[in-house]
Amino acid sequence: MTVAAGPVFSPREIPFSFRGSWFGFSPVIAENTYAPDVHLVSHQTGMHPILRLIPTAAGARAETILSATPHELTWTCDDRRIDLAYETPDTVRMRGEGLGLRLVAADSVLTPFSGPYFYADPGDGSWVFTVYQTGRRYRVTLLAGHAESWGEQALGAAVRGIALPGDEPWEIAVEEYETARAPYRSESGFEQVLTAARAGFESFRDAVTPWRSDRTPGAELAAYVLWSATVRPAGFVARPAVLMSKHWMDKVWSWDHCFNAIALADGLPELARDQFRLVFDHQDAAGALPDSVTHSEVLYNFVKPPIHGWALARLRPLQDGEAAEVYRLLERWTSFWLTRRRVPGHEFAHYQHGNDSGWDNATTFDPERVVETADLAAFLVLQMRELARLAAELGLMDAAAAWSREAGRMREALLAELWDGDRFVARSAHSGRTWSSSSLLDLMPIVLGEELPEPVRASLAARIETHLTEFGLATELPGSPDYRDDGYWRGPIWAPSTVLIEDGLRRAGYPDLADEISARFRALCEKSGFAENFDARSGAGLRDRAYTWTASAYLILAAAHEHRLTLAGPRGLMA
Repeated sequence: MTVAAGPVFSPREIPFSFRGSWFGFSPVIAENTYAPDVHLVSHQTGMHPILRLIPTAAGARAETILSATPHELTWTCDDRRIDLAYETPDTVRMRGEGLGLRLVAADSVLTPFSGPYFYADPGDGSWVFTVYQTGRRYRVTLLAGHAESWGEQALGAAVRGIALPGDEPWEIAVEEYETARAPYRSESGFEQVLTAARAGFESFRDAVTPWRSDRTPGAELAAYVLWSATVRPAGFVARPAVLMSKHWMDKVWSWDHCFNAIALADGLPELARDQFRLVFDHQDAAGALPDSVTHSEVLYNFVKPPIHGWALARLRPLQDGEAAEVYRLLERWTSFWLTRRRVPGHEFAHYQHGNDSGWDNATTFDPERVVETADLAAFLVLQMRELARLAAELGLMDAAAAWSREAGRMREALLAELWDGDRFVARSAHSGRTWSSSSLLDLMPIVLGEELPEPVRASLAARIETHLTEFGLATELPGSPDYRDDGYWRGPIWAPSTVLIEDGLRRAGYPDLADEISARFRALCEKSGFAENFDARSGAGLRDRAYTWTASAYLILAAAHEHRLTLAGPRGLMA
């Protein structure tokens, strides 16, 4: 049997999957729902548990230890084991030695509109589950050993599945496909499948993290989180896409994708460009980006903040001929905010709900939800600056000058109208009344960096430092009565706020504070993994536990830190 290589992780934390695949293996079968057994979980048409995988010994359920590396999922019980590896994005191979396996349909009820139908294919001897929830088929082909099945052609409620006894070695292939395909055939043995899977991940890892060292112990697992959450084009996803997770956060939201693009940009620039462009494939007639995109759903009920100019500045240079198209897309997205989200006569655009900001329930939005905020103004200033640079590159000098003027005007208005001499305030888009909060969101204008006057920079930096816990930047001031350990954007540490603020502080002339924020967040990920967010007081991972923008944030910060150490020379490397 194969010796494990690469980082070892628990599938309870990170799904076992494969680049390009729309399914994975995990006991997580719905939001915050953990089953006792690993399931094949598909993300086509939503998150759906399809098959339950139950190891057996002497016909009874076996107590096993479950572990994974990037290329192999393993159940062990003493010297007995079951191994699983991907052969292709839609096909896995499984083998057992000393342990049996029961593959059972996760849903036991077939109705005219839901559930599994199970039958034996008379043409090739395989078994097929055809499942309403995904509209796909799952074929099991016996390659070695023997098996028995039950529930074939059953209607209504029934147990449907296959049993592979452990009294002799066995091997199967499991495929996800649409309507029909040729009988399963493979020229590769299981060891060859493992070798190819390992090589596929390592190629990705080496491209994305060539700088990794013993100072970056989380880099390899962070790369796996991105690699394994990547899906091939299907449904509304027109490009290879890094989902936010192959747990229940199985979408691409219209700001999350920017961080994944930046993390991939140096090593895999084509995949990075796909991440940046993916949501623009669904830009609506008004120029707005969707709230989110996934296999069978595009949502427009909210938007996300316009950080795309900030991100694009970190994704340059563009490919030949790409600048004109990107300029057009970014111009339409910016114009949406300036025309459809700006009250006539007002200088600032507004959010209609905290969801539009990405900080869904931040305390900034407690007094009102339809709000002109300083973070939104700052992001638009950066986006208009980037449009001016793009326009100049394209020889559109009048447009470049116009965008520069508009950016300058909004920056001056930000300082004149939303800075109260001590802090930034939010303003009602209806009444004009203003208020401040203890949310980190109010400090986000630090992203303007050197464009802010020094007294403003100093005040923001000092306030940001009050949010810094042992583990990183709390999104609500820890001493606030509104702080909650698991309060979503009312306390926990998040990756995007960390990256944006760290970058802004560095450009604002506060590298020491930026270094501290980077170091604490990197240490947090190395301790607690790549969760959606983290308890700011304990460092525990919260919510979805395998979130790609968290992994990307780690990679962005780690790569930049390693680069700074390299520039510092031997003395810096000793620090």
